[in-house]
Amino acid sequence: MTRFATRQRVVFFEEPVASNDGVRLHTKTCPRSGVVVATPALPDGLAAEERNASLRRMLDQLLAASGVRHSVLWFYTPMMFAFASDIERTTVVYDCMDELSHFRFAPPELPALESALMRRADVVFTGGYSLFEARQDRHDNIHPFPSSVDTAHFAAARTLRDEPADQAAIPRPRLGFFGVIDERMDCDLVAHLAASHPEWHVVMIGPVVKIDPATLPRARNVHYLGAKSYDQLPAYLAGWNAALMPFAINEATRFISPTKTLEYLAGGRVVVSTPVRDVVRHYDKMSAVQIASTRDGFIEACGAALRIAKTPALWMDEVDTLLERVSWKATFDRMAALLDSAVARNKPKAVAEAVRSSRIALPALRLDRRYKPAEILVVGAGFAGSVMAERLAARSGKRVLVVDRRPHIAGNAYDARDASGVLFHKYGPHIFHTNAAEIFSYLSGFTRWRPYEHRVLARVAGMDLPMPINRTTINRLYGLALSSDDEAAAFLADRVEPVPHIRTSEDVVVSKVGRDLFERFFQGYTRKQWGMDASELDKSVAARVPARTNTDDRYFTDAFQFMPRDGYSRLFENMLDHPLIDVQVDTEYRDVIRETVFDHVVFTGPVDEYFDFRFGKLPYRSLQFRHVTLDQTQFQPVGTVNYPDEEVPYTRVTEYKHLTGQMHDKTTLTYEYPAAEGDPYYPVPRPENQALFKRYEALARAETDVTFVGRLATYRYYNMDQVVGQALSAFKTLSRKWSGSVRDTLGATVMTAGE
Repeated sequence: MTRFATRQRVVFFEEPVASNDGVRLHTKTCPRSGVVVATPALPDGLAAEERNASLRRMLDQLLAASGVRHSVLWFYTPMMFAFASDIERTTVVYDCMDELSHFRFAPPELPALESALMRRADVVFTGGYSLFEARQDRHDNIHPFPSSVDTAHFAAARTLRDEPADQAAIPRPRLGFFGVIDERMDCDLVAHLAASHPEWHVVMIGPVVKIDPATLPRARNVHYLGAKSYDQLPAYLAGWNAALMPFAINEATRFISPTKTLEYLAGGRVVVSTPVRDVVRHYDKMSAVQIASTRDGFIEACGAALRIAKTPALWMDEVDTLLERVSWKATFDRMAALLDSAVARNKPKAVAEAVRSSRIALPALRLDRRYKPAEILVVGAGFAGSVMAERLAARSGKRVLVVDRRPHIAGNAYDARDASGVLFHKYGPHIFHTNAAEIFSYLSGFTRWRPYEHRVLARVAGMDLPMPINRTTINRLYGLALSSDDEAAAFLADRVEPVPHIRTSEDVVVSKVGRDLFERFFQGYTRKQWGMDASELDKSVAARVPARTNTDDRYFTDAFQFMPRDGYSRLFENMLDHPLIDVQVDTEYRDVIRETVFDHVVFTGPVDEYFDFRFGKLPYRSLQFRHVTLDQTQFQPVGTVNYPDEEVPYTRVTEYKHLTGQMHDKTTLTYEYPAAEGDPYYPVPRPENQALFKRYEALARAETDVTFVGRLATYRYYNMDQVVGQALSAFKTLSRKWSGSVRDTLGATVMTAGE
């Protein structure tokens, strides 16, 4: 299928249809969209050369009749490139939806034509990540587009109650499939499913193609309802208890990224699938998608799906969060931006001329934007900046430029493998924990997780004792045998110092655990960490580290405690891997702003720096790190050991293999040394510093085209999840602001949604 733009319409040139009436061209127009479909009809028995010559003449006639001076040809199949390869003044898009050469009866010339098309294409899209990985070395402007979905269309299945007549009489429970029934279907698996549970009824909807219908499994509880229109599918989906993807694992399914996964989920149905590579890649951790690699496992997964389907409240939020990111509009916006860029690069003078003469459907407003690197500038590629960039691109369709002065993304969470191959955190340990299911669900879109509960010991009196202080800490330090929470609480109550007005960190600790424990665990550590006594620090600092009367030795008690399975840097790479996002590291934002005007700026750096330190510098504490790799498998029993003693120059030592779960014959540690100078890490929480920040905050509020987000921009010490939550909230606020203003008008872009 080839596609190109005219001033008033998008013309589709489809695969030829056989006819005995001579060479003809049939056209039909969609009254709603104005799209014209042109279908050539060719006589049977034409040789390939004659067929291609006829098709080329038709294409030339269409181009001449439409007045197109610079066309965009969009290929879904390389077979059409045979007659359209030498059209001048054109931009070529190859939308590689599948590995067609692996399909049954594939034309032998297809691989050669695809190679030629890849060489000629200005931009290549692939219908999934597996296809992208197989072709990424064959083109320098190739982009993966896993399946997207018309959510509203299929979501109707969640509320529809009227049954189609041919399905209404089929007993429940029903497990359904819609799609082409061809060599990709594991017919033996369907037969095994039907035989294993005669009380389950399998509904099969779709045309039978390239396989003998007589080979299909036949049973009382297998029902073939034939092909249905796109508009009919939600009504059938509404009547299923679960949805099936019983694909064979073979060459024909090696690179597929089934759209029906999302269509089923949008319809509110739990999905059961065989282990198709891209299904496993994208949905393996979702409770609403059950994946099984054996026949018996598939049967068990169907049973699990029927049980899970009864409690949609437990998994529907996760599904809806996913669907927000994979809508047709999001795909449209991403492809449109890449297409605009390809057209502008390919024939800038011809395109500009075509726009001036109104010959092309790319509106002047969008074309003018090619002279900007982006609409939005995001300063900082840490959590705050990356979340904002991802949301602005994926949800608002904005083109975003992310800059960071460091030579990498991920901010302070950056991790990498050292020379020995051990994964470590360059800027000290980062342990993810949160009680916010929304934040955890959002980040789960960019990483798989490794369960991890952080434990910390403190080196006190020659012993390594649990921190935060708990009953075990007290028993070991004082040689006691307290056996209950009440006994531990009574012990602490005898030692606390009443403080009428708690203002400082020292007040917090001595009022909870007493003077002795304060001096042993907090006093020296605080002086090293902050460069001042706990009596000079705001109470909020010590409030972050509670004391316990039980034996819980976890440092955090949040509901969600995990580490990114493949590391933080990979999480950020996935988050920023969007066609509308460009990233420049080793870049000063002032150099960028000096050269380009942006519609909006998201600033995540130090707020006082943004305003050129107008009122003086905001005080921060910094850190210096010493990374050490040892030729041994383990150094300490837990991830982090604190050193409160003031005589020890560092505050803590972290061993990363505890955090990452990595198996390695060596181990890497980080020693942390607090410092007064260096990169800003911790805002110093004192009243006078907060007063100074308020003056900068007033300036920030007056900036109508700048959004300030993150630790440094808002002068607050946030955990990682809090930064993510703040960024998500800031994006929603910005979206509401923009939705009340005049929106950009996106003209008719040369675009369609593939299967």
